[in-house]
Amino acid sequence: MKKFLALYRMDMGEMQKMMASTSAEERKKSMGEWEAWMKKNMASFADHGGPAGKTKRIAASGVTDIKNDIGGYSIVQAESYEAAAALFGDNPHLTMPGATVEVMEIVPMPGT
Repeated sequence: MKKFLALYRMDMGEMQKMMASTSAEERKKSMGEWEAWMKKNMASFADHGGPAGKTKRIAASGVTDIKNDIGGYSIVQAESYEAAAALFGDNPHLTMPGATVEVMEIVPMPGT
């Protein structure tokens, strides 16, 4: 079984607008949808992941604060890219404006 990194992405401006216009009851409903989706796909998760915090970029020239559109991550196990991608087809994240999920294989390090 291969492992895949899933990145939950959404423009942070859109996220802020959505959060400002969403009631506590709507957020609670959304979390329930997430919990149901996670439970349905539980066997596929190597790491449930979680929300992403602030970002620092490290370069030879130093460390800087940056903003990106990564809202969180998960690690899943699947036989193929297609199977991994199919897991996210009904993910509640995709109901948010402009939201996407990116899936990439975690390839073993050469020589390990």
